[in-house]
Amino acid sequence: MQLSLLEQKPATANSSRSLGHRLTMEDLRSYIPEPAIDYILQWFETNPVRLRIAPPRSSKFGDYRSPKPGTPATISVNSSLNSYDFLITLVHEMAHDAVLNVSSADDDTFPFWRKRTHPKPHGHEWKHKYLQLMAPLMTSVVFPAEIQHALEGYFRKVSSSAKANQALAIALKKYDVPDGKEFLQDLPLDAIFYLPGGRAFRKKEQLRKRFRCQSLNSRRVYLFNPLAAVSRNKT
Repeated sequence: MQLSLLEQKPATANSSRSLGHRLTMEDLRSYIPEPAIDYILQWFETNPVRLRIAPPRSSKFGDYRSPKPGTPATISVNSSLNSYDFLITLVHEMAHDAVLNVSSADDDTFPFWRKRTHPKPHGHEWKHKYLQLMAPLMTSVVFPAEIQHALEGYFRKVSSSAKANQALAIALKKYDVPDGKEFLQDLPLDAIFYLPGGRAFRKKEQLRKRFRCQSLNSRRVYLFNPLAAVSRNKT
C-alpha cells in the first residue's frame, strides 16, 4: 500500500495531519532527521500502515491502532516532539505493527505456542522487533553522539517508554524547543513548581527513585518521577 498526504486545512499545533496514500520525503522532512527519511519511506512502502501527525498529547507521545476490515493500521505521533524524539517514537510504533504481522507468519522470532496467542504489547517479540528496526538508524549520521550513546544503553534493557530511561530522556530534551519546563530533579529542594492547569507543589526529599512533593492546594503528599516536566512559573 502506498501512502500520501491527505490534508483538508493547514496544520496547526492543535490539528492533526493524516498521511494516507503516498508518503513523500517532503511530508517527513519537518518531523524526522533527513538521513532517516529514505529508511522510513521504504518501510511504509512495504507495510499497509497510515501515519497520522497528532496534536500534542500529555498522556502519550504516540500510539498504534491495529487494522480493521477496510481500514489499515494507523500510527500516530505527536507533532510537538523534536525530530530525534519523533523518530524514536515512530519506530517504537512501527515495531508494534511488525509484531502483529509476524505473529501469524513463518518467522522464528516467535515460538510456535506464541503464534497461537497474543504477544504482550511490550514483550520479548516487540523488544526484538524494535531493536531490529532501530539498529540501521543508530549511527552518528542520524543521531547526535549523546543520543546515540543513550540509545545504546536503553536497548541493553528496553522498557515500554524510552522516556523512562534517564540518560535518554535528558539527551532528547536538549533538542526540544524551549517551553519553560524542566526536569523535577533539576529543581532545588523546597522549590515551588506548577503542573499544567496551575496546581502548585513544593519539592521535598527524594525517597529511593521518586521525590516527595507536597501540594500547596491540599497539603497532600505525592511521589513524583524525577523526570517529570514541570514549570517554575504558573501557566
